[in-house]
Amino acid sequence: MNKVTEIFETSKSPSEFSRNYFNYLSEVFSKISEVEVGNFISLILDARDRGAQIFFMGNGGSSATADHFVNDIAIGTRTTGKPFRTYSLCSNMSSLTAIANDDGYEYVFIKQLRSLMRPGDVVIGISASGNSPNILNALEFAASNEAITVGITGFDGGKMKSLAKYSVHVPTAKGEYGPVEDIHMIFDHILGNYLAYYCKMND
Repeated sequence: MNKVTEIFETSKSPSEFSRNYFNYLSEVFSKISEVEVGNFISLILDARDRGAQIFFMGNGGSSATADHFVNDIAIGTRTTGKPFRTYSLCSNMSSLTAIANDDGYEYVFIKQLRSLMRPGDVVIGISASGNSPNILNALEFAASNEAITVGITGFDGGKMKSLAKYSVHVPTAKGEYGPVEDIHMIFDHILGNYLAYYCKMND
């Protein structure tokens, strides 16, 4: 039984469930490396300074998180200096469906990177399990073509945690998608807020 199931079964009301869920998120937060998060922020700033592109990708809820990262970095920072050249590989439905139909869903990200990515770009995969084949394919391609790879993961990190050069990991039991995806979005807002204040002070 994972922790969220336990919380539901032992809570007597929706409000108690909410409180116990909040408390569990606090427990998970205490296990996250602030160094990993800080390195991730520094990596995004370095990409901006170099004029490198930053690509995000994910499936399901993580695809929405990828889009949200792109919005908060590219638009939310309101930079008047160098732009953050940030793109979501989840948003072009014509490309996604064409590749999925013609070649298979496991190629939807790698095929886009073959057309768009350059050496030195940053490629970021978001996956709670860390085992999504289409993301692993894309990260392997990126690494073999001199891009910098990042895995934003949950559970035990899966294959992606060791495959990516940089990791931002949320340690939970397997199957706890809700808490992992909650905290991935908080990573987005930590990053977005830091970059917005950084740009305001330095541009």
